[in-house]
Amino acid sequence: MPVLAEAQRQRVLFQSGFFILFLFAPVFDLLRFDLTQGHLIVFGQPWTLGLDDYLAGRISNDQMTLNILLRLILPILLLAAIFLGIAWRWGRLYCGWLCPHFSVVETINQLVRKASGKPSLWDKKPGPPWHPDGSPAPTDARYWLLALPLALAFALLWAVALLTYLLPPAEVYANLFHLTPTRNQALFIGAATTVLFLEFTFARHLFCRYACAVGMFQSLVWMTNRSAMVVGFPRQRACDCVGCQSFCDHACPMRLKPRTIKRLMFACTQCGQCIAACETVQRDNPEGSLLNWIDGQQALQADGEQGLLAAVSPKPLKFKPIIASPCGKGLG
Repeated sequence: MPVLAEAQRQRVLFQSGFFILFLFAPVFDLLRFDLTQGHLIVFGQPWTLGLDDYLAGRISNDQMTLNILLRLILPILLLAAIFLGIAWRWGRLYCGWLCPHFSVVETINQLVRKASGKPSLWDKKPGPPWHPDGSPAPTDARYWLLALPLALAFALLWAVALLTYLLPPAEVYANLFHLTPTRNQALFIGAATTVLFLEFTFARHLFCRYACAVGMFQSLVWMTNRSAMVVGFPRQRACDCVGCQSFCDHACPMRLKPRTIKRLMFACTQCGQCIAACETVQRDNPEGSLLNWIDGQQALQADGEQGLLAAVSPKPLKFKPIIASPCGKGLG
């Protein structure tokens, strides 16, 4: 997987495309569950188990069993196998490259960083006052006037989109356009918008790390594969970190420490922003970035050497690993 700045642009394109797909999939009947009809619609076609026909005696027990196997159990197993197979090899690739929620997390993080110097309200200290490329990174509290309305706009957009996965999109959008939603539609949109606004404002990466079942399953599968793709840090080059303001730490949307051991990178989304930041800092270093993707034998070696770190802090819950540096000082 490329780790240059071009890769980050490609990732944004993937995220943008998938976000658009998330919004318009119900509109074009690509995928939605219609409560009014009581069944899935996939690529414009009804996806049913034939329960009504079975209850009416039009299909046999054997046919109903076959329908359950082919239309329910087999698709679920196939999709799960593909999804978890990707996670086993590449980790939370879906989260970092496709997930529409994570794209919202990153967008609001950037605005909050510009407003306060911190990507999250829960960060104790602001990041460096300059970018990895050396350009200044000033803060301006006026960005709050953009961050909060944008969080609300995303919340409303998500609430409406989620409703279209359950009710005919034409009906939902027509009612909104004429400001005549039904009582249930208004309650759903109002409640969902409120919850999502609070989550986008206060929880963002915390939801991804601790509450998202999709991300959790990917991480669990990824952790079982010791040779899976992971961010590697060469211990012998720890000297090159001297003078750096831990840009890789501040670049991580999940607020992780990229130079730590794999088990403390449990929620890594493989977005590669830490690698891009390090690459920018080390742009004049002939040996290149200190952080790089590794897998296979290199990942096995890193796992055996505790993530290429010589030592780990005795209080790992604080997520502050100590790197034994050949420079004669520890790097946090």
